[in-house]
Amino acid sequence: MLSKESRYQKNPDFVFRQIADETILVPIRRSAADLECLYALDGVGPRVWELIDGQRTVGEIVAAIVEEYDVETATAQADVAKFLSELASLGAVERVS
Repeated sequence: MLSKESRYQKNPDFVFRQIADETILVPIRRSAADLECLYALDGVGPRVWELIDGQRTVGEIVAAIVEEYDVETATAQADVAKFLSELASLGAVERVS
């Protein structure tokens, strides 16, 4: 589990776009083959992406999700941790030291 004090920042090589009813992350500045890799965000994913700013801690992001959505803290913690892990594995976010 991630520390509540961890902070993440977005990789500027990814852009966030709302297209019709879908929210996607698009990698830019990569080879043409990589442009086929579009990542759809669903559920609270778009909101978590918006909250990632390099300043807010994971704990603050979880608190915002709990406040804005009908979700228990433990569930929000697990979901945010999983989402951040997935974003990090894509290179879309990185941990701030």
